[in-house]
Amino acid sequence: MFKPSTRHNLPALTADVKINKRQSTSASSSSSSSSSRWPYRLNFYDQPPVLDITLEEFEVFAIARLRVLTHIEALSHRSLPFPQFSSAVGTYLKQHLPLSSNTARNVNVLEERRKDEIGHWVLRLAFCRSPDLRARFLRSELALFRQRFETDDAAERAAFLKSLQFDWQLVDAGEKARLETELKTCLWTSGTSKDEAFRAESWFKVPWHTVPDLVGQRRVYINGGMAYVPQSLQISLVLQAFGSRLERALELTAKNLPRLDEDERLGPVLDHLATSFLSGLGAAEYQSESDGNGTTVTADMVDDVARKHFPPCMRNLYDRLKRDHHLKHFARLQLGLFLKGIGLPLDEAVVFWRRMYGATMSDDKFNKEYKYNIRHGYGQEGKRMNYAPKSCQAILTINQPGTQDSHGCPFRHFSPDNLVIFLLSTYPQLDRSSPEMRDILDSVKTSHYHVACTRVFEVTHGLKKGQGLGPDGETVTHPNKFVDRSREMERDRMEAIKAKEGGGDEDVKMD
Repeated sequence: MFKPSTRHNLPALTADVKINKRQSTSASSSSSSSSSRWPYRLNFYDQPPVLDITLEEFEVFAIARLRVLTHIEALSHRSLPFPQFSSAVGTYLKQHLPLSSNTARNVNVLEERRKDEIGHWVLRLAFCRSPDLRARFLRSELALFRQRFETDDAAERAAFLKSLQFDWQLVDAGEKARLETELKTCLWTSGTSKDEAFRAESWFKVPWHTVPDLVGQRRVYINGGMAYVPQSLQISLVLQAFGSRLERALELTAKNLPRLDEDERLGPVLDHLATSFLSGLGAAEYQSESDGNGTTVTADMVDDVARKHFPPCMRNLYDRLKRDHHLKHFARLQLGLFLKGIGLPLDEAVVFWRRMYGATMSDDKFNKEYKYNIRHGYGQEGKRMNYAPKSCQAILTINQPGTQDSHGCPFRHFSPDNLVIFLLSTYPQLDRSSPEMRDILDSVKTSHYHVACTRVFEVTHGLKKGQGLGPDGETVTHPNKFVDRSREMERDRMEAIKAKEGGGDEDVKMD
């Protein structure tokens, strides 16, 4: 599968994409053929794409969609009100995976739709491997489709649904009048508004088992095995059709997946995407913000920054280092690169680590056994690589800690009792029996560790549930993002105080 020159070897219902190392076929250069392939913003992804793409596009497009799906999954496990959930998803989509309508101006609509479809089919290959992956992928794709369906242009949406040629039976006027009493009971309105809603509503007849969500909520009338669905609840019919088709396609793709081993270039990419999704995190790289805001952390400042801004994983390591005056290799690596990411220069890092080891270690031993590793992490020794701080994904999945180790993620690697003790001793804002603590522990039980960490950030920074790290409800995906956002909020508060004090002084002078 994905053989560069033998498309006939590719199984049906899997992504029939030709990989081209040199040059990708531009969507805009074949406008007529592309517009016939993507006439609508919405897509059921029924037909695999027959396109030439580069290996870079294969990965980049998939990562862009992966970031969106993991963000949707994280938001769905934070019990947000639907309007807040929808707003957060919509904001994130505009930034990372925009998909414009046909009437949009100054936008390459065809290229957006090309990227969207290729990303979907690549992730379908990555996530068809196990029932758990398929189920999580399906839930996230359903949420993404619903967001786009509800925000789509009404005329384009109607044309898209018409093109699908669903076998829904439209209830005629005679049958509607005969069943008026029964159908009215399904409308969630009262008084005269129910009569007006009934007259304005159209109804479809479908087999009752195709709308289990509406049956469970008693929002449809069932007679003779058929469910009468009002047009206002049409989204349930569409989502059921989308979900059932995607579920069958994922199962079929899983059966044909072994043939993908014929191309050694793609296996590692798909493995990495699946691992990222299982950890609940996208594959975005962290970009340090310390240079942008002009802040540098010194060895003397670390203790204050740790107390105010460190995420739980790094606070645990720092407290262990203060207590024991020693950390094992992977713990030193995790904390050292993190400190580098928050703006601790190499010379200050040497001072910091020497100070933390204290009298338990001689200068000679420190210089021989530890100083080299510090310089190596800053790219000054060995291969002279500029090592990046470890992401949450790396902390969760690489170099798992043993019983005597202190590195890793407290939410994943601590026992429930030890986690509660750690949180209570570290964050006075938390209480053992508080709803916030229950939210955190519930997220841990369902293996959504980044959601638990985000909840800690919200509680310790006085934010409402669901606000996350930013206006779009972003979850914690990197320890350094936790710090960056925390320090940014502190700067904003200080600037607001200064502005208020300055305004007061001006008032006094004017009087």
